[in-house]
Amino acid sequence: MKWPACLPFDAPLAVAPMLDVTHRHCRFLHRLLSPHAVLYTEMITSAALVHGNRDRLLAFSPNEQPVVLQLGGSDPVQMAQASGHAAAAGYRELNINVGCPSDRVQAGRFGACLMREPEVVAACARAMHQASGLPVTVKTRLGVDDDDSDDFLRRFIDTVASAGVTHFILHARKAYLKGLSPKENRTKPPIQYERVYRLKAEYPALRVTLNGEISTVAAAREHLRHVDAVMVGREAWHNPYFLAELDHALYGTPLPDRAVVAERYRAYARAYPNDSPSLLVQPLHGLYHGQPGARAWRRSQY
Repeated sequence: MKWPACLPFDAPLAVAPMLDVTHRHCRFLHRLLSPHAVLYTEMITSAALVHGNRDRLLAFSPNEQPVVLQLGGSDPVQMAQASGHAAAAGYRELNINVGCPSDRVQAGRFGACLMREPEVVAACARAMHQASGLPVTVKTRLGVDDDDSDDFLRRFIDTVASAGVTHFILHARKAYLKGLSPKENRTKPPIQYERVYRLKAEYPALRVTLNGEISTVAAAREHLRHVDAVMVGREAWHNPYFLAELDHALYGTPLPDRAVVAERYRAYARAYPNDSPSLLVQPLHGLYHGQPGARAWRRSQY
């Protein structure tokens, strides 16, 4: 497959950053299925990039572009350093995680708890852009715990936008910082698409991407009547061929043959003999989701 030399970051379709899911091998499969979707890395902490193995953490294939690096952190200096490394590695857009509710992330003072500190998010965004020259976007929730009013969300958006952020990705539910696991936080707080629609209407100059429980082409089309883009999360992991169906619906891209996709991915995977076999195989598990023989296919991938 030949990709265009440069794909736009303002496409109406994106795949969400997901920890332990959207690693580089998974992203390669997603690109085989969707030539147009904007892809996101797993969240990488700024501390890991500053002090850890940057070459390993930042590695990606040029064929993945457009791919966005998602950073987690709250120290503007460290976020700026990490952003400089990302720019040097070839990334062309950065995203700040203000949506993860896990205890570990909260202990590091980033993720969803930063909704209560919009000035910190703004300072990070400003420092990241100055250090890298790259656009900086923010992925967030509608609120946290009892701080989930429209006024609370507007204050967050206004403050962060004042630092030059023009693209907000909204998971259309609030987060509970205590009492729910990260998995439960993806489903139990009620989904509120109308609030995202309303935000886009109130801020027409901002780019707004909607994320949360998008699992049909019809739902994606309906959301795109109200917002600029949709971001698919867990459905892309459980049923990756859904990305091909979306690409076909939005761009008219021919639907690929699953067997051909699997063979192209296997040819790619053979170039990584030192990587964990399970890491390489897992992205393929859902390729035949909903098709006859899907269970046998999953078993054959182990």
